Amino acid sequence: MSTPTEDRPPIDHDVHTADLPPLPQRESMIPATRWIEAPPFVRDLGQEIGVELVTYIRRIHDYLLWRAGRAAGEPARYCAVNVADPEDRWFFALDADGNGDGLGPDGERHTRFRTWKLSLRDASTPD
Repeated sequence: MSTPTEDRPPIDHDVHTADLPPLPQRESMIPATRWIEAPPFVRDLGQEIGVELVTYIRRIHDYLLWRAGRAAGEPARYCAVNVADPEDRWFFALDADGNGDGLGPDGERHTRFRTWKLSLRDASTPD
């Protein structure tokens, strides 16, 4: 079993958008505070739920996925930011009981995190 993202050691250097890896990192975590181009809405993602640490999760085609909070058992907030246009951003709120809510780029309201992520993928430019 892998170590949860927030329990991994943080990287010790700053990164640019182009340096963010496409897949999740298993050995370390990338806090939003280390992302040089991080917009304030990413850095403040956990404010509503009292969480300071915001971590990079992965890239979903055109979008960079960030999370405040743990993946399960506690409230979490997700933000997907379009690499080419930071104004193209989408949020998903996950409650401790697993209920979720977020508007996707498809214009639909999603209650499942998986369908929200699929809407990000489907709204992206094909590779």
